[in-house]
Amino acid sequence: MFEDNQRSAPVEEGKEYDVKIESEGKSGDGIAKVEDFVIFVPGTEIGQEVKVRVTAVRRNFSFGEVVE
Repeated sequence: MFEDNQRSAPVEEGKEYDVKIESEGKSGDGIAKVEDFVIFVPGTEIGQEVKVRVTAVRRNFSFGEVVE
């Protein structure tokens, strides 16, 4: 069994997810979450509901872009 800090990310690079932007990061990127896992989404605002494609996954967070 994995410890919490070693669990795999609930998102995968290249896949798309419907998310709601919940907050804003220090650099102004929108922040969404999938199963409490952070996705930074540039060009979004708090409250937006968007479909994002995950572009990179790190240990504790990921990056995504809005898709039409």
